[in-house]
Amino acid sequence: MEMNQYLSMFIDESRDHLQAMNEHLLSLEASPEDISIVQHIFRSAHTLKGMSATMGFEDLASLTHEMENVLDLVRNNKLKMDSFIFDCIFKSLDSLESMVEDVIQGGTGKADVTDIVVALKSIVSGDYKKGGAAAEATAAKPAEAGGGGQAAKGSELDEFQFSILNQSIESGMPAYRMEVSVRQDCVLKAARAYMVFNVLEENGEVIKSTPSVEDIEQERFENSFTVYYVSQLDEELLHKQVAGVSEIDKVDLISLDKSTLAGFMKPAEAEVPETPAAASAAEEAPKAAAAPPAEAKKPAGAPVANRTIRVDIERLDMLMNLFSELLIDRVRLEQLASEIHKNELTETVEHMARVSTDLQNIVLKLRMVPVDTVFNRFPRMIRDVAKTLDKKVDLIITGAETELDRTVVDEIGDPLVHLLRNAVDHGIEPYAERVALGKPETGTINLRAYHSGNHVFIEIEDDGRGINREKVLSKAIQNGVVTQEQSARLSDEEVYQLLFAPGFSTADKISDISGRGVGLDVVKTKIESLGGHVHVDAKLGKGSKWSVQLPLTLSIISAMLIRIHGEKYAIPLTSIVETMAIRRDQLRSVHGNPMVEYRTSVIPLIPLAELFDVPGGSDLSDDEIQMVVIRKGEKLAALAVNEFIGQQEIVLKTLGKYLTNLFAVSGATILGDGQVALIIDTNALFK
Repeated sequence: MEMNQYLSMFIDESRDHLQAMNEHLLSLEASPEDISIVQHIFRSAHTLKGMSATMGFEDLASLTHEMENVLDLVRNNKLKMDSFIFDCIFKSLDSLESMVEDVIQGGTGKADVTDIVVALKSIVSGDYKKGGAAAEATAAKPAEAGGGGQAAKGSELDEFQFSILNQSIESGMPAYRMEVSVRQDCVLKAARAYMVFNVLEENGEVIKSTPSVEDIEQERFENSFTVYYVSQLDEELLHKQVAGVSEIDKVDLISLDKSTLAGFMKPAEAEVPETPAAASAAEEAPKAAAAPPAEAKKPAGAPVANRTIRVDIERLDMLMNLFSELLIDRVRLEQLASEIHKNELTETVEHMARVSTDLQNIVLKLRMVPVDTVFNRFPRMIRDVAKTLDKKVDLIITGAETELDRTVVDEIGDPLVHLLRNAVDHGIEPYAERVALGKPETGTINLRAYHSGNHVFIEIEDDGRGINREKVLSKAIQNGVVTQEQSARLSDEEVYQLLFAPGFSTADKISDISGRGVGLDVVKTKIESLGGHVHVDAKLGKGSKWSVQLPLTLSIISAMLIRIHGEKYAIPLTSIVETMAIRRDQLRSVHGNPMVEYRTSVIPLIPLAELFDVPGGSDLSDDEIQMVVIRKGEKLAALAVNEFIGQQEIVLKTLGKYLTNLFAVSGATILGDGQVALIIDTNALFK
């Protein structure tokens, strides 16, 4: 077995152990007397230490060992957890994550963690209770990604990155080094950095960023970041586009040639010697697969070969589009085979249908990932923000297993971070204020995800202050967003949407956590760019609910085809509860609206012929009425139709740029006979 295979396993398992330690540490903070949780953390730390030592990452092993010493005292009841110890261990985990990330990028996992090690040793000795300066300093400041050593190497390139830039220059492709500075008073640095990367990725390729993209997303940087970039854009146009991003203070752009590029090359580093532990690990592999000693050494700076590969999302889109065309042809062939009645043709078409169904399942699974991949970082974030604001907050996550297209999952993290920070900062009151209002001193934020039709809903609901309608309107009038006359006619939902206006804020003071209105324009823009919508509902003094509606963005969905006076429509199966027929005398009328008894309740009946203005009159004139019962969350409704055609897998096509904002229509599909059927957006039918 080659050393790269050991390294790949080390990276995968390290990530798992670090995630497990973060989760268990959050649980321990809620139940500090539960020693069983400490045992789980200790086992993960012990395993990580052993793996790091075996692979020769001594800094990783050393820091984990110091953390393990503290945990050993706790699990043997010789030390009680307190806020200082929790903070130090959290900071240790942050540093370990940065060191593992350095290994992934081809580094050696080295970092300056002296302050953290001093603090951990002071805990073991008991000196931290005496107020040691070093310990206090470590607790007070956040863990820096990679430590001081990382910062010193921030402007250097490893051999792989240097090679890419050098080849680009040789082929005539312009290469740049860019240092981007965000304004000092910018509240949402990560959002502005995201907008810069969006501009860059539209016009070229980012070779390296310092800090890493992950650290930038987590706002783990001061006010500037450096990017090495390849693009066909000329220097002046590139500078203009990046400098044009809101709240960007300065852009220092250097056009690279071979001589200037050499100045940013990382000095050659000696190979990491094979430690006895590493040699032992290599000997345990089967002799037939054992690598020669020369191959067992990994030169510093070479990127790590993982067991997974990254595929450009455009290639997945192309694969999905090609398969969509195949599906249309398959449905057409099935229809022709049923009309021709040739056994051999029918058998061939049936076999092709089975194979293409298996292929379809694989293609769909390639794109679908659970939202848990985004949600699992939020408990730690909420804990840190609440601690900074001296608030008590519980985050309750439901529906984390809900799957969403990976394109959307990759992009939705940043907007959700802003909404959650906003909920903690402006929604949840300080615990003294909550007690005075008769509320529990611990605030609650519910983060939910669920499917409804061909959409996914993500809701963030808190039990805090809510939104002051009059304050929002007053600020909107003051800023000239609406007039006094217009404000009197606005519904609550329309008033709350004013919060998403660029630069709009009702905050009395701007904090570095969030600012209501500062960044919400970015949130809305991002969600709408994904084809989604964001809705706000609030009650003053009771809390707020921010509901993000996102399309699954799947090209293929299962649907029920129906007919309404000669026109065909498709209803996503995921939103259908059941189909049924009722007699006309079973209809009820409530305030002039048709209703129907369903199970133990009465639900609204929506005649689709009237809704879509289909020629032929109402669907409610027949003696027997066919209907489809649909659901959104806990709400139910019935749709009146003329005929059920049957269930079919359909290809979801957009209606283009000219047919936008059509009510209750999410797209169209081409049927096997060449006809076009509109796809009904059932979520829009619920008020």
